[in-house]
Amino acid sequence: MKKKGSKKNKETISEKKKRASKILSILQDEYPKAKCHLDFDGPFELLIGCILSAQCTDKRVNEVTPGLFKKYPTPHGFARANQLELEQDIHSCGFYRAKTKSIINCTKALVEEYGGEVPSTMEELTQLTGVGRKTANVVLGNYFGTPGIIVDTHIKRLSTRLNLTTNSDPTKIEFDLMELIPQEKWTFFSNSLGDHGRTVCYARKPMCGDCMISHLCPSAGLV
Repeated sequence: MKKKGSKKNKETISEKKKRASKILSILQDEYPKAKCHLDFDGPFELLIGCILSAQCTDKRVNEVTPGLFKKYPTPHGFARANQLELEQDIHSCGFYRAKTKSIINCTKALVEEYGGEVPSTMEELTQLTGVGRKTANVVLGNYFGTPGIIVDTHIKRLSTRLNLTTNSDPTKIEFDLMELIPQEKWTFFSNSLGDHGRTVCYARKPMCGDCMISHLCPSAGLV
């Protein structure tokens, strides 16, 4: 009986890059229209949606945000929001107390330091409350057109199964993938691999028999 992970032979960086290139090529064919699954109109809505999406599905966030943005259409509105009232508004997204504090403090900074505009650099975005590299890369890649590797739960799971990284820390995974994928494809790779995780490579019982990149996956049939 084969042990889990027994197919994960050592590769050189060059070999891993070639395999990653083949994976990317197949993803481009299978998910040509891959994009962020959060509904948004402008960088501010995307930023707030990302904060709400922590430990919550994009589907749930998309159910909450239309009413939320109608009530609080600008950073100024959120910055002035009553904490208890905003907690109720986002309650169904989970971790609502922490997310409320993050949203209020984040939007106060947007108003006070950026004139109500969302900054467009990694350094500035990650200084905002509740915004880490993952959220910053979502905003930069999907609105501002600045490529970035987005390490969400799907990317972390699949990049590990594909043996594109041996790290568990999201930032280290991000930098590992940056070495393997051409920069101009970072955002697309993240979005398309995320789609693959949602539709084929499930956390439990991945559909290896239906997977178009299984022949490039060291974990195929072993999970």
